[in-house]
Amino acid sequence: MSVTPAERKPIVSASDFDLSDYDFWARPMAEREHAFRLLRELPHPAFYQEPEVSFAPRGLGYYALVKHADILEASRTPEVFCSGDGGATNIPDMPPEFTEYFGSMINMDDPRHARLRRIVSRAFTPKMIKQFEVDVEAAAERIVDDLIATGPGCDFVTEVAAKLPLKIICDMMGIPEDRYGFVFDRSNVILGGFDPEYGGGDATSVAEKLLTAGMELQRLVQDLAASRVEQPTGDLTSSLVNANIDGEKLTAQELGSFFILLVVAGNETTRNAISHGLRLLTRNPDQRALLLADLDGRLPGAVEEIVRLASPVNFMRRKVTRDHEMNGHLYHEGEKVVLYYWAANRDESVFADPLRFDITRSPNPHVGFGGPGPHFCLGAHLARREITVMFRELLRRVPNIEGGRPERLYSSFINGIKHMTCEF
Repeated sequence: MSVTPAERKPIVSASDFDLSDYDFWARPMAEREHAFRLLRELPHPAFYQEPEVSFAPRGLGYYALVKHADILEASRTPEVFCSGDGGATNIPDMPPEFTEYFGSMINMDDPRHARLRRIVSRAFTPKMIKQFEVDVEAAAERIVDDLIATGPGCDFVTEVAAKLPLKIICDMMGIPEDRYGFVFDRSNVILGGFDPEYGGGDATSVAEKLLTAGMELQRLVQDLAASRVEQPTGDLTSSLVNANIDGEKLTAQELGSFFILLVVAGNETTRNAISHGLRLLTRNPDQRALLLADLDGRLPGAVEEIVRLASPVNFMRRKVTRDHEMNGHLYHEGEKVVLYYWAANRDESVFADPLRFDITRSPNPHVGFGGPGPHFCLGAHLARREITVMFRELLRRVPNIEGGRPERLYSSFINGIKHMTCEF
């Protein structure tokens, strides 16, 4: 049972909160920032019991990695901190029935991870993203046209931030426009978790809804893929289903899992970065004025700073494959570590005045797209392009647009904004 804000214990020390307690993730953002600062000040990573879920056995616990240096090193050494043993996107080990839909390459290690990434990565090179640029710009222009026609007071998240990445990803895959809403709703269920708006309920019902949404998305793309085998077009589904790179092809299950990863990672995270970006510009009028004074020159830096502070994905999990000492702490084989990117992007030892929104921050070595190594976000180029184009179009045509108080997603995994009105 959730506690009310009045019942929550004030956070004075690192012992006053539990990252595995969902109530922690309902706390105000300032309290969460304070909590993670306390964790970064500890001499060694804090250890937590795993959250209790009905669909998986409770593991032995995990270390919370909250320092930038720890996350960089763990990301660079996947042979020690692996993703494939139980999965990277959840703290409890992923049960077998989940891997059919969510067993994408983000939850794998080499050599299988490298094989899948080699097949799909050709669609996400800077050269290929450049080819999508005209489509991205045209989509952003239409979205702002519709925003102006709708007028102020509308929901920026659903009317602007969510539309661009959803359209681009669906168009890339060849998903027809009349299925956009279907894809949007299922992706919300997958990432909504315990949020009441997207189903909520107890752990058993959440797991059932999650599996159903995964099955429906997988079936959608597999049906599409079957038609593309016979009648290929120029879309990504045709390329993937007919790809034969070094004699390798994607199986139907791999294609389905990749599509779910693409929808979740490429759609949800980009929409949250755009939503957070408007809120940051609203709360920091000096930075908005600086950006408007040289939009083309300062927009790249603004995008990086938005991604740093937004950190749309809070964490990824790894499991230790052998005893290993890292930054003065000995980790043992079989232990789990959770890489809190959101916390690392506020590390005072790396970022001066880390809570300040500074579009001129340089260097800006954030881990908003994951840490270095084989699991760095495959779609980072596309995400940067979409965020850049969306804000260029918005700030050229509606330069005084402001975001209202955000309604945040109830999730430990995604730093999401569900709804936010806008005025202009």
